[in-house]
Amino acid sequence: MNLPAIESILKNQIKPPEPMGSYDPSDVIFLLKDLSNISLEKETGERERAIQSGVHYSEMLPVEYHPSDEYIELFHETLAQSAQKVARAAATVAEIIVRKRGLNTVLVSLARAGTPIGILVKRYISMKYNVDMPHYSISIIRGKGIDENAILYIWQQHGLDMPIQFIDGWTGKGAIRKVLVDACDSLDQRYGIRLDDNLAVLADPGHCSDTYGTREDYLIPSACLNSTVSGLMSRTVLRDDLIGPNDFHGAKWYKEWASSDLSTMYVDKISEYFTKVETEASLQAEDALAHPPEVTWQGMKDIQSIQQTFDIQDVNLIKPGIGETTRVLLRRVPWKILIDRPNNPNLKHIMLLAHDRGVPVEVFPGLSYSCCGIIRSVKGGGE
Repeated sequence: MNLPAIESILKNQIKPPEPMGSYDPSDVIFLLKDLSNISLEKETGERERAIQSGVHYSEMLPVEYHPSDEYIELFHETLAQSAQKVARAAATVAEIIVRKRGLNTVLVSLARAGTPIGILVKRYISMKYNVDMPHYSISIIRGKGIDENAILYIWQQHGLDMPIQFIDGWTGKGAIRKVLVDACDSLDQRYGIRLDDNLAVLADPGHCSDTYGTREDYLIPSACLNSTVSGLMSRTVLRDDLIGPNDFHGAKWYKEWASSDLSTMYVDKISEYFTKVETEASLQAEDALAHPPEVTWQGMKDIQSIQQTFDIQDVNLIKPGIGETTRVLLRRVPWKILIDRPNNPNLKHIMLLAHDRGVPVEVFPGLSYSCCGIIRSVKGGGE
């Protein structure tokens, strides 16, 4: 360990976070600066032009999508159909974490898609092992890195030797996993403390993690919605004029959406199935440890094939997997959607959103994902 650096960690105390979000604090603590009173939203077209002109996506927010009644109905229908499946995947991830890290571990989910998954992992471990693991949600941003002040705060609260397990919702190209690897390398160089860059995810269709519940690219219901299934939190924001050197990265808390909030209902519904999936999850975790899955980054190979087929210069305009395609349709300017087959039952909400927005859908056989969203190019660059 780098002793002078360690002394600075312990000496420069990071201020505790303000309470944020609609989850109970016993489920998660957001290590984020409250920017709720600042206007950060840009209309979709304006934001797209800015991003592709070089403005970093973390410097502004998309306007939150107001889902139609039909779309909300589809969310509830999907949740009813897949709650047990999601519970099994979350329980499997939890069992693998316990076996790899032990019960004295800090859960750190990546805001915001990772937050409900982190809550499910925490709740399962509490139910099964009667241990209340601390759980924080922090910011990580492609091109800018992880929120180092959040990591320092966690070290100050829990010591330097307590393992940290990072958690996210799903993998696409694996870009965030790569940011996490670089961030852990940077922290190691600066402080002499090596964090495990393993990223636990509910679904790993990109084949870039070895801690996952499934590699099937299916519809995780929380991918259907934005803040109203993520504790009413926005995406995270990092802008020099808003975030000081001792601040956490920022986010907005959309309290005005409280009447539409489904965040706690979502995790409550899935948690009801934990006792039913416990045995299967334990067996799946044991098998994963006995026969470690290969990390092949197959998803990136798919992306390269799409790049060549459609002559797309910027890989960041290609967003693979159901979760990322949903994001393209909700907050970007889509060019087209590629699907693996027309009768894929996981694609109902994708087809509905594409129809609503007038986005063409094409079959692209051989995808390791169920679908892929392609952003319309303005003039290079991407999120």
